[in-house]
Amino acid sequence: MSFSTLGLSSALTQAVHTLGFDAPTPIQQGAIGPALLGQDVLGSAQTGSGKTLAFALPLLQRLQPNTSRVRQAQALVLVPTRELAAQVGEVLQTLAQHLPQRVKVSIFFGGVSINPQMMGLRGGTDVVVATPGRLLDLMAHNALKLDHVALLVLDEADRMLDLGFAEELAQVLASLPAQRQNLFFSATFSPAVQALANTLLHDAVRIEVDAAQQQPIEIIQRAIAVDTSKRTQLLRHLIKQHAWPRVLVFVATKFAAEIVADKLRKGGLTAEPFHGELSQGKRTQVLTDFKTERLSVVVATDVAARGLDIANLPVVVNFDLPRSANDYTHRIGRTGRAGEPGQAVSFVSATSLAHWHLIAKRHQLDLPLESIEGFEALEAAPPASSPIDASGNGGVKGIRPSKKDKLRALAAQTKPLD
Repeated sequence: MSFSTLGLSSALTQAVHTLGFDAPTPIQQGAIGPALLGQDVLGSAQTGSGKTLAFALPLLQRLQPNTSRVRQAQALVLVPTRELAAQVGEVLQTLAQHLPQRVKVSIFFGGVSINPQMMGLRGGTDVVVATPGRLLDLMAHNALKLDHVALLVLDEADRMLDLGFAEELAQVLASLPAQRQNLFFSATFSPAVQALANTLLHDAVRIEVDAAQQQPIEIIQRAIAVDTSKRTQLLRHLIKQHAWPRVLVFVATKFAAEIVADKLRKGGLTAEPFHGELSQGKRTQVLTDFKTERLSVVVATDVAARGLDIANLPVVVNFDLPRSANDYTHRIGRTGRAGEPGQAVSFVSATSLAHWHLIAKRHQLDLPLESIEGFEALEAAPPASSPIDASGNGGVKGIRPSKKDKLRALAAQTKPLD
């Protein structure tokens, strides 16, 4: 099947070929046709499946020609993170350049000054790509109205709810016209996501793409047993041994991102942290330097697990295992993209061994737990009943100490007064 058989205009078909895509992916095959007909669509597919084009192409084709002096936003794309907003907006802007009529695509997210964004809305806009919080800020400043939106896209809806955007989503939805088309994409369908879909969609066409239907992803996966204290040394060893030109390293916390990046720099590597507390300018600079190979290592929290498309990224390392087993797929999906091979390495300590077994079971992984000479794991696993992660990094769901656990531990360490 080719894009020309899906009902797209010749301009958009040519635009897709210009971007280097010859054949639609399963999610694109299922979603584009119904979306072009104006139907609501509920799409489920994992990372790297081509969801962005699945909604971007019909969105642009269904735009009405602008006839007013001030453009009214006709389409709204809501995304959970700044990086995904930038990526989706860039795709829409690139495709729109091939259309016969001028289309203005505006991208809005927090972490930067709102004033330039408000100035950019002078004269209106056709398509808005935004995170919920910044969108509400613009509406509160009367810089943007949504009463002409005819098409709404929710991208990475599961992640949006995970990040606590339910209240903001409700406010945005209440500001939209009741009569509109809805395209809803999510990698997973928890009860909360399903409930949102039930209230949002009307007679939706449902497309579910499982892993077997997706284009084969060439990712070699490895699991290495290592003591918590030896992970940074092992990481440096692997980078040197295999001459990895670029590595995306996932850690549990922003503090860990800063510490590990600093240790790698002291070891002679060009490394930078990447987390939600960095300014948007710094985050953008880190990604730019990484993509252009001025940086060899980025140490990131899960803010980088979705929405980042880094061409030819050879390796992803789980320095800390993801707290959610579902996030394992999103993390390793940063490599092995667009048909390129990739490698995903997970460090497994004694304290995270049980969680690794859970991840392996969920994803049907049958990986041997490797041992690297000179970095053999010597730590013993904690008692099964212990809820406390001895490493203290909070990286494993279910064994992080709660406030009550911490208070009990403090009380046990405090001597009673005579």
